[in-house]
Amino acid sequence: MPTPRTTPATTPRTAPAATPPAGHRSPAARAVGAAALLAALALAGCGGASGGTTKGTLGAAESGSASPSGRGSAADSARSAGPVEPAVRGLPGMPPVLDPADVYAADRPNKLSPVVKDFPSRVYVPNTESDTVTVIDPKTYKVLETIRVGVQPQHVVPSWDLKTLWVNNNRGHTLTPIDPRTGKAGKPVEVHDPYNLYFTPNGKYAVVMASLDRELVFRDPHTMKRVKTEPVSCYGVNHADFSLDGRYFIVSCEFSGELLKVDTERMKVVGQQKLPFDGAMPQDVKISPDGKKFYIADMMADGMWVLDGDTFDRPTLLPTGKGTHGLYVGRDSREMYVSNRGEGTVSVFDFTKDRLTKKWRLPDGGSPDMGGVSADGKVLWLSGRYDSEVYAIDTRTGAQLARIPVGNGPHGLAVYPQPGRYSLGHTGIFR
Repeated sequence: MPTPRTTPATTPRTAPAATPPAGHRSPAARAVGAAALLAALALAGCGGASGGTTKGTLGAAESGSASPSGRGSAADSARSAGPVEPAVRGLPGMPPVLDPADVYAADRPNKLSPVVKDFPSRVYVPNTESDTVTVIDPKTYKVLETIRVGVQPQHVVPSWDLKTLWVNNNRGHTLTPIDPRTGKAGKPVEVHDPYNLYFTPNGKYAVVMASLDRELVFRDPHTMKRVKTEPVSCYGVNHADFSLDGRYFIVSCEFSGELLKVDTERMKVVGQQKLPFDGAMPQDVKISPDGKKFYIADMMADGMWVLDGDTFDRPTLLPTGKGTHGLYVGRDSREMYVSNRGEGTVSVFDFTKDRLTKKWRLPDGGSPDMGGVSADGKVLWLSGRYDSEVYAIDTRTGAQLARIPVGNGPHGLAVYPQPGRYSLGHTGIFR
């Protein structure tokens, strides 16, 4: 994280308390729901890339076919019923939601987009104090090369269209593009204070988390030309995640212990609250598979805040471990891996049981920070922020598979490629 300024933060209102939403649907229920949805979409001829209404296909009479009995079948009735409303009315231009019960439905093991299926599998590690990116072969656990980038690289971020990896050179005020097909770095693009980088679900804008500038900067996702600047009164905009329908996103402000709710289409902050913990320092943000809850890691509260994003009411704290930092969802949408940087552990949260079920401890300790899950879902990769190393962890047993020396201050590493249709940014949030 960048060094904070001494400017005092504005204290916003605190939302009233509320009861957390109900538990999640079972995997079986999700599967049935998904099958029904896909069947309905198939009958409706759905295949567009927007969140709007899709046109129905021709009825039996119009297409020249009919049921043997002469009476219309159920499929005929469905086809002739006219336009079918989508299950989720997403942000205009956003690819349709595959499963309303699981925002991660596109992230199944090895389900790679045609765009990335031929990219070599690599782990890209930004070293904030060495101004480099270490490139690791995940099959051999060997360092392949070290790329010189700008000053204080914080995160390696996949672009919305999956074609580029952007290195966020926070204090160098540039983004370095890396071609994941060749591994070669391109010409840096000038962008002020790029602590972190996200993309709107419709791919229309890049969103720069300008932490010290106290701004959310909406930019062209390709040229990075500034489109709109949204000043914020909180301090240290940091991480984010988007709602199921993509119409809003939740942002953590680490230096003032606050959360923001931002309207995606209007590019405007519509909610703000102070976390109910003295000295709170919120970090990573992830949405639950069913889209009903947001989880916000807090490295000072030593746990995750559980928030209803729709109501944006006061969240509750679930303790996980000292220095809670990164949140990573498994390939089956059942578990989330929580890195506890201050104690060298990873907690495992089960979405279906709505509780922590396991805690894995790194042998010889460590400082697990940011990272991602391998394409097959079998390995969790995390940077060792204060130990100049990277950890590979077996997601079935919690065993350490490798401990790889890298540069100084490794931070937001990206495992790439990963399954998914498009990227929302950070070290890899795919849908």
